[in-house]
Amino acid sequence: MSIEMQKNYNPKDYEDRIYAEWMQNGYFHSEPDGSREPFCIVMPPPNITGQLHMGHALDNAVQDALTRYKRMQGFCTLWLPGTDHASIATEVKIIEQMADEGLTKADTGREKFLERAWSWAEKYRSRITEQLKKLGSSCDWQRERFTMDEGCNRAVREVFVSLYEKGLIYRGDRIINWCPECKTAISDAEVEYEEQASHLWHIKYPLADGNGYVVVATTRPETMLGDTAVAVNPGDERYKDFAGKMVMLPLMNRQIPVIADSYVDMEFGTGAVKITPAHDPNDYDMAQRHDIEILNIIDEDGTLNENVGAYAGLSVKEARKKVVEDLEALGLLVKCDDYAHNVGICYRCSTTIEPLISKQWFVSMQPLAEPAIDSVKNGDIRFVPDRFEKIYLNWMENIRDWCISRQLWWGHRIPAWYCPDCGEVIVARRDPDHCTKCGCRSLKQDEDVLDTWFSSALWPFSTLGWPDETKDLKYFYPTTVLVTAYDIIFFWVARMIFSGLEHMGEKPFSDVMIHGLIRDPQGRKMSKSLGNGVDPLEVIEEFGADALRYALATGNASGSDMRYMPAKVEAARNFSNKIWNASRFVIMNLDGRKPASIDDAHLDVTDQWILTRLNRIVEDATQKLDHYDIGLALQNIYDFTWNEFCDWYIEFSKSRLYDGSGAEKESVRSVLYHVLENILKLIHPFMPFITEEIYGFLPGTSGSIMVTSWPQFDQKHIYEEEAKAVDAIMDIIKAVRSARAEINVPASRKTRIVLRPKAELRKSIMAYSELIVKLASGLSAEFMEEGADVGQDMLSCICQSAEIYLPMKELVDLDKEIERLQKELKNAEAEVNRSKAMLSNQNFIGKAPAQVVEKEKDNLNAKEGVYAQIKARLEELQSSNG
Repeated sequence: MSIEMQKNYNPKDYEDRIYAEWMQNGYFHSEPDGSREPFCIVMPPPNITGQLHMGHALDNAVQDALTRYKRMQGFCTLWLPGTDHASIATEVKIIEQMADEGLTKADTGREKFLERAWSWAEKYRSRITEQLKKLGSSCDWQRERFTMDEGCNRAVREVFVSLYEKGLIYRGDRIINWCPECKTAISDAEVEYEEQASHLWHIKYPLADGNGYVVVATTRPETMLGDTAVAVNPGDERYKDFAGKMVMLPLMNRQIPVIADSYVDMEFGTGAVKITPAHDPNDYDMAQRHDIEILNIIDEDGTLNENVGAYAGLSVKEARKKVVEDLEALGLLVKCDDYAHNVGICYRCSTTIEPLISKQWFVSMQPLAEPAIDSVKNGDIRFVPDRFEKIYLNWMENIRDWCISRQLWWGHRIPAWYCPDCGEVIVARRDPDHCTKCGCRSLKQDEDVLDTWFSSALWPFSTLGWPDETKDLKYFYPTTVLVTAYDIIFFWVARMIFSGLEHMGEKPFSDVMIHGLIRDPQGRKMSKSLGNGVDPLEVIEEFGADALRYALATGNASGSDMRYMPAKVEAARNFSNKIWNASRFVIMNLDGRKPASIDDAHLDVTDQWILTRLNRIVEDATQKLDHYDIGLALQNIYDFTWNEFCDWYIEFSKSRLYDGSGAEKESVRSVLYHVLENILKLIHPFMPFITEEIYGFLPGTSGSIMVTSWPQFDQKHIYEEEAKAVDAIMDIIKAVRSARAEINVPASRKTRIVLRPKAELRKSIMAYSELIVKLASGLSAEFMEEGADVGQDMLSCICQSAEIYLPMKELVDLDKEIERLQKELKNAEAEVNRSKAMLSNQNFIGKAPAQVVEKEKDNLNAKEGVYAQIKARLEELQSSNG
């Protein structure tokens, strides 16, 4: 490292080097330490097929900020990383790769296919972990896990067998969601819904006795070939004489019953609906209630089967067209209306889902859901923001049994074996070599694998060594907080909660911090199909990891979606430059040594002001980070750093640094050093690289900033009255500068500054008026008594701390000053009207906290005072100008 900081900030010069140093020194690793409180986050494992995207970047930037914050607070921190095997996505990728070689799964067989899969996993797992390192993630890479590693595999088998032995896992024929493209079952949580333009067909179903017909409305006429009933609502007067009768199923010439069920919506269509139990989950439930035949007519490839006669072999789309044509030809199609409705699609490939009756493995969810619901309702597990608790509870309270088997080869193979001789099903923790019932040694293992989410549901404890009783498990479980987006509350969060409670007897985490999704500047979800995604690595290459992390972490409310704006990254880079330049100024003025500790006896009022503001921002940031309010914490740190330290305090310090006595120089150096050091610590969780680099240049420091102590609130250095005085002085300086700039007065043209402070501020403003003279291009500061005549040749600068007047003759002409005041009066009137409108809004008065309402009333009084002052001065000048 060079002795002097480079003149310009360039993240490429140090980010890779710094990360390598962190890794080499083992700063990310921790071991159970009974003398310290643990803080543990398990990383939502990215898919091995994936590449770092903006969602990953946001999620990991937030987790890293919390981890670094808690590490600096002295917690024994563990951020545990890992990747997910992603059964469906990975298998699709491998099949595509094989297709390029002219091969299919049937050509290679299961063993060779899995060899390819493991090779793929090894290649792409390392890719995404290296990308996470570019972001600055301070994970404990020594503990990195994979959902298919040996430890996780043991945990998965233990859970499956345990639930099976308790009767909570079963195999049976039930209706499931089937993806004809992926050719596998998927769970309810994996079905996405999109609105599609379609039609509502009205079809006659003739009564079997020839005395009329029932008109049925449907969006899927092709499935009528598998109808086994027509249903009406028992309270529907239109159909009170139809229930119990038989109708002829058009095209299939089968008699089916008309049943009455309160589930039927009398307002939908004609109020009579066709029942196809094998291809609609609600119809399936109705069939169970009424003991109705279930007839499967769609095969796994999405074509119609032999149960539909002449329509067999057609695709669903082809069958729909043919059925409608045939109904029309027979005069059974009453009408066809345009109709938009939600259609279920596969979350992986966007293919329309086909509900099918299939023999699958299921988890019985009701007994598992109840304690998971209670744990959130009783506050044992907390959602932040709490509005997401309702989403979680709504899903859990209406949960169906979970279909966990997948018709794939890549994944955790179901630990069930079938005996060909006696039909015994053997579920075991270890591979059996014979049938436990008849002794047959030709057992066949189930071909299916488990849903990917089955293994990731165990993530908080399988990664810590379960089912073994490890030191890590005992110390770090339950983990502290889960950080994730709201779109996987169903997929993952809920499943981890009921899995932890069932298998560990304890919640998996205390808090669930939910953040939003990152959208493009138009508010659209980023996707490959839209081509609107942004590669985080490209942003890091251009602007640095710190700039990206800052842009993602700030300016958005907890749990809300945010729009990715390139301007935010550029603003973050500007902030980095500001920090760099301010730090360089401070370090250059330290004469290569760490100054002595702060000597309270030699502090001037600006020192007291900045120390007060530092302590308040430490207090604020700590409180907000403890409540996971990442964005607002960083925004307030930014405001303090840029506006108060860089723009004001450094300016205040220069006269003493350059012209002060030895004691004054030493005092201001000690304050500059102290404030800068604490600013770097406050910013470090969000922008780790630049703060690490600058910290290394501070005289007297050693080691990494990431293992130093988080700043502490210090009541000793709170000077409220002095801070108010400096705020008032700054208010005056800004007003003078603004007024001079508005009429283009050069800084070199100095003038007297005449002040009439508010009574309660008069003493302090007079005491520190030399600051006003120095920083507002003044020759001197003069103070007017209340009621004294201002005179007619003065430029007025109105602020909330004082009335300010500057001699006008050498600065402006009278006409321009009148024009300026007219504009200022208009702006002041608008501010008064805004406050009045807010205070007359009963919605605001009724809902806002009392202190907020009172503050707005105080603001109105202050604004009305400013308006009156401007108006009086304007009238005075207009009068004198004739």
